[in-house]
Amino acid sequence: MSLQAWLTLAVIVVTVVALARELVAPALAVMGAVVVLLLLGIIDADTALSGFSNEAPFVVGALLVLARAVDVSGILEPVVTALFGRSTGRGLLARLLFPVTLFSGFLNNTTLVAMTVPPVVELSSRRSLAVSRFLIPVSYAAVLGGVITAIGTSTNLTISGLLRDAGLEPLELFELTPVGLPIALAGTGAIVLLAGLLMPDRGTAQGAMDEQVREFSVSMRVVSKGPLDGCSVEAGGLRHLRGVFLVQVERDGSVIAPVAPEEVLRGGDVLFFVGRVDDIVDLQRQRGLVSGEERQLARLDGGGHSFFEVVVGAESALLGRSLVEIGFRGRYRAAVLAIHRAGHRLEGKLGDVELRLGDTLLLLAESDFRDRWRDSRDFLVVAPLGGIPPTQPRKAALVTAITVAFVALTALEVLPLLHAALLVAFTLVATRVLTLRQARNALDLDILVLIAAAFGLGAAVDASGLGDVVAGLIVDLLRPLGPVGALAGVLLATMALTELISNNAAAALLFPIALSTAEALGLNPRPFVIAVTLGASLSFLTPIGYQTNLMVYGLGGYRFSDYTRLGVPLNLICVVLSVLLIPRVFPF
Repeated sequence: MSLQAWLTLAVIVVTVVALARELVAPALAVMGAVVVLLLLGIIDADTALSGFSNEAPFVVGALLVLARAVDVSGILEPVVTALFGRSTGRGLLARLLFPVTLFSGFLNNTTLVAMTVPPVVELSSRRSLAVSRFLIPVSYAAVLGGVITAIGTSTNLTISGLLRDAGLEPLELFELTPVGLPIALAGTGAIVLLAGLLMPDRGTAQGAMDEQVREFSVSMRVVSKGPLDGCSVEAGGLRHLRGVFLVQVERDGSVIAPVAPEEVLRGGDVLFFVGRVDDIVDLQRQRGLVSGEERQLARLDGGGHSFFEVVVGAESALLGRSLVEIGFRGRYRAAVLAIHRAGHRLEGKLGDVELRLGDTLLLLAESDFRDRWRDSRDFLVVAPLGGIPPTQPRKAALVTAITVAFVALTALEVLPLLHAALLVAFTLVATRVLTLRQARNALDLDILVLIAAAFGLGAAVDASGLGDVVAGLIVDLLRPLGPVGALAGVLLATMALTELISNNAAAALLFPIALSTAEALGLNPRPFVIAVTLGASLSFLTPIGYQTNLMVYGLGGYRFSDYTRLGVPLNLICVVLSVLLIPRVFPF
């Protein structure tokens, strides 16, 4: 292996570690790797920046604007409500998941999940159903639907751009459908059959708390000269609260934990509770206690307040900072009552907690909070606990018509994908479905920069000869199994890598290896590229494998292993069907 190949391998290993351990943002990690490769002379400036002139980031950006218009118009909320109907069990899952899968073929799946989750949370709560039965299945259904068409996910568009750069035909809109649709339908059917057996019940909206129920942390202060001042924990009724547990007391800078039933409370004591979100909300009404965030609550403007759950996003200004540092109340006009981080309880003052990606916050805010902040990149999901706003009829009808026209124009090849996507984005702003601010906020710069930078990273793998070396290893190892074995090797390598790093980065790294593998075997490169396309999207084993998985982590109160239970059979189904279908649709 040449020196350039070794250097490229070293840069990629460092990049993968940085991405897997979330040391820096994905876009920064990949862009940094490209800059290092440029400085080492492995790629030139034109190659390093080629992704920024490719159509893929622009198409993705335009489709993100379309997805935001669907969100703002509220099209999906009445659809989800109708799908819930009166069904139960597998019937309810089938009614919900199959449409999500099909919608995901034409909408960005991350935005689709963000739009679908709030009504699912609301409706499951209203019908006393465990929301944990639904959220991972919704995420997985959206991921499966992303492989139905070339616009189902940004990864497909990245591959299409890489094909164009390599002098090959880009993906047509429905080119993936003969393989992707059977995989999506079979996978969704498996979720419907298995979710009831494998998905945990973390409790219903009104059920009693048990050891599996999602817990929030919240602080309350004992009112001086109030009914609890000078009263013991047990006498004050704090010993056997429904679904809420008193974990510690902070008094004059010292911490009392565990808290004995006979511990006498004093005015000014700060009590730290953990419990279910519903019961934490009820705790605000406990006589003799006020919220530890009472100053924030008192300073909220307006009289109409509602409770909301929000999930901290990858581009959020909150990441790595505390509520005090960011000035949360002033910035968002909301008070944080509780924080949930999947896997363990949070302790200490809420204002001092350093927030991480995927943290779920329970807020008290004005009733228009969702309208004001769902366009922000700070939150992946904004789910109101007191009902979903109604659809906007004029916008809903217009957005539906524009979406149908877009699909028709691209499917019938009246306009190239780039032209149609840009036309849609312009039309949505021109017709005032979206304001310029909403359209701008819909553009996820982390994804767009990541896609553009991924082109330079993939080019380095090819130019350094590293792709040929890895392809040779795959061919030699799987030679006894023939072309199908090599295809399976590329598919499995992509699926494994995408569990560790972002989907677009995994696709960029494996794309040149797929081409080199096909060349070494003297075969058509198309089936190997399709294997990379599918493998980079079908990620089901961990909450960090795909952003939609992370979005529902806190909201469903899940544990890391919950994803693997359902993910293992899904991965097996996807691998078997991919290996069987790809060679039939895309002959070697």
